Amino acid sequence: MHKTQRAVVPLADWWPHFELAELAEYQGSSLVFWDVLPLANAKIVTKLQMASTQNSLRIQGDDNLQSMIVGTVMRKIKSRTWKKQRYFRLQEDCMTIWYKSKKAGNAHSTFSVSDVEAVREGHQSEVLLSIADEFPPDRCFTLVFRGRRGNLDLVAESAEEAQSWIKGMRKLIENLENMGQKEKLDQWICDWFNKADKNKDGRMNFKEVQDLLKMMNVDMNEHHALHLFMMADKSQSGTLEGDEFVQFYKMLTQREDILRVFQEYSSDGQKLTVEDLEKFLHQEQLEGDSSQQQALELIERYEPSETAKLLHAMSIDGFLMYLVSPNGSIFNPCCQGLYQDMTQPLCHYFISSSHNTYLLEDQLRGQSSVEGYIRALKRGCRCVEVDCWDGPSGEPIVYHGHTFTSKILFKDVIIAVGKYAFKVSHYPVILSIENHCSVEQQRTMAHHLSHILGDKLLRTTLDGHVTEGLPSPEELKGKILLKGKKMGGLEASFNGAAEESLTGEVSDEDEVADIDEDNPHGDSMRRKGKKSKQRLSKELSDCVIYCKSVHFNSFKHSRLHSKFYEISSFTESKARKHIREAGADFVHHNTRQLTRVYPSGLRTDSSNFNPQEMWNVGCQIVALNFQTAGVEMDLNDGLFSQNGHCGYVLKPEFMRSCEQRFEPDNPQGREGYSKPVNLSIQVISGQQLPKVNIKEDSIVDPLVRVEIHGVAADQAKQETRYIDNNGFNPIWYDTLQFIIHVPELALVRFVVEDYDKTSRNDFVGQYTLPFSCIQQGYRHIHLLSKDGTSISPSSLFVYVRITDVV
Repeated sequence: MHKTQRAVVPLADWWPHFELAELAEYQGSSLVFWDVLPLANAKIVTKLQMASTQNSLRIQGDDNLQSMIVGTVMRKIKSRTWKKQRYFRLQEDCMTIWYKSKKAGNAHSTFSVSDVEAVREGHQSEVLLSIADEFPPDRCFTLVFRGRRGNLDLVAESAEEAQSWIKGMRKLIENLENMGQKEKLDQWICDWFNKADKNKDGRMNFKEVQDLLKMMNVDMNEHHALHLFMMADKSQSGTLEGDEFVQFYKMLTQREDILRVFQEYSSDGQKLTVEDLEKFLHQEQLEGDSSQQQALELIERYEPSETAKLLHAMSIDGFLMYLVSPNGSIFNPCCQGLYQDMTQPLCHYFISSSHNTYLLEDQLRGQSSVEGYIRALKRGCRCVEVDCWDGPSGEPIVYHGHTFTSKILFKDVIIAVGKYAFKVSHYPVILSIENHCSVEQQRTMAHHLSHILGDKLLRTTLDGHVTEGLPSPEELKGKILLKGKKMGGLEASFNGAAEESLTGEVSDEDEVADIDEDNPHGDSMRRKGKKSKQRLSKELSDCVIYCKSVHFNSFKHSRLHSKFYEISSFTESKARKHIREAGADFVHHNTRQLTRVYPSGLRTDSSNFNPQEMWNVGCQIVALNFQTAGVEMDLNDGLFSQNGHCGYVLKPEFMRSCEQRFEPDNPQGREGYSKPVNLSIQVISGQQLPKVNIKEDSIVDPLVRVEIHGVAADQAKQETRYIDNNGFNPIWYDTLQFIIHVPELALVRFVVEDYDKTSRNDFVGQYTLPFSCIQQGYRHIHLLSKDGTSISPSSLFVYVRITDVV
């Protein structure tokens, strides 16, 4: 191509269709753009062709994947009596598992490989353990799904077939985890093409494209849709093939919002030089003084054009890739890793904590399962509850006493805890024991704890003598602590003064009393059974070191008499009463001792209370029902999303010092209080929001609500207007403003809902993060489902500014 004149093409007209690498030619120190080359050029491999080629190579080079493509008959196991044969097959996209019943005719189901979190070999679930005498472990495996979806237990016809699926699934999961943002988007486009291509001929007519638009949440004018279709149909065949579909998709997804920012900082409207990008990073992203070095690093990392990289320039494509990357996320990457001081006393941290961890459903008839412990621990939970009762054959059992919830063995719970305690975080796990067992079965509990956990169980103080305060998470790394009743104190255990047995209440929580207090007139809610006075075994008592459960009298009593290793538990209503009456005293109490707060016994549906009000007074162990999705668990996930997901978050300095007095209801009164800050969030746009109504013609009418959760003075929420019939690329440019007095305790929750004027809005997606982890400037928010799992590529694009209130 020999041209002497510069091609003048408006950027907005060509950027969605062409690759910068094909436009650039280096002359001296300037970048000259020649005539553009179409995306369909043979030199450019289309996204769909790449995805198809990659899948083919992946399959051809792997015997396990080839076997999965052919398909296998396996038994799907739901219980000891429910064992049905199903035909399972990996589809050609290497992303979808298809299965059907041999007797159900055409009825079939599918699930995405992206929904599978892990594969467990052998008898690693209660269901597979129940049929262990019937099927050997080398033929059994479990597919573990993300979120709260139940696992899939399978038995293959042979050990070889089981291994093919185990190894094949693990490879597919690994490939997905290693995908970059661009590859994920490519795969997403490919998935949509396959969904819309009803007759599977590798091309789409206009009717199929219209159906696709509805599936993708786009309510587009038919004339405009046809115009885009005809522009993309370069072959004039009346259908779109792979490269033409990608061109259609790029026209559909023009990011005018990104283009506007790009052109504002581009010297020539066509590229960002290092100086342009440095100026953007400094002025808008507030990245600081090392902007030039960072600009070069971002070009190297995100610019797709090798030619542009050589010229130290960033194209619009590279700019978009940067803005949708972790560097462009609202969540500061510096807060993703372990960045907090982990050497302070245990009571100086908020600790991710679970209530009735063994339950997967409600508190009356729900299923008890070791899976509850595995899921909680894999989410970074560091305090789990074990509700223990006498079981048959001398073996203690775990379930919700005096209810119809199913029962599991205490021994199996401890095995699961021992195996999964430190998979995600190396910091200590606390076992909160609710002990309703006889002395004999308590001895059995102590035996299982010692023999199964071994050196992981903390059996003595760290340095062999009693100190003046709790050890730190760093010092307790890799250790499992028992929380429960103890005979005497730590001092007594060192001089042998503890009695052989102790008569009294061995359980810390009295849910019957809690129900009476929360519901004084509702006798029908009262569960049968009264708390009995029974003895505590010395063996179990000796396992309790730094977390001795004690009855709470008053803050004054605790200040004068309590030991640092003593911990009190409060039902939510009792905690709220203390917060109302003595909030500052509660904060002071929590500077030197651990406090646990748990849901009311009236929450038989496993609902949760708002944990924020408990964190506002420094309560460390705020126990929630992890199995129940909702705003409460969003807040929990948001708080613990920082600091490497390790399950420990350092409390603000004014909540750790005994010398300072912090009143949550009067934050301005504390020593060292400065000015409140103003948080300004301009909600610019949304991208590829998921459908929430299964009706084919239903399109989302999205609105965005921003919520501030913190001390009472900071609690606030504001909404954008809703956008009619566009969940694909809605545009708002609505600005929401908040005044925040205690940013150290604030969480910011973004919620997208489908507006409905006649009924309650439907939930679309959410994202919650600590205020302290927010990055300013132009940022993307990658939305999560109700379960807290990714719904990529759904996102919001916002502009954030934090300033002092003058």
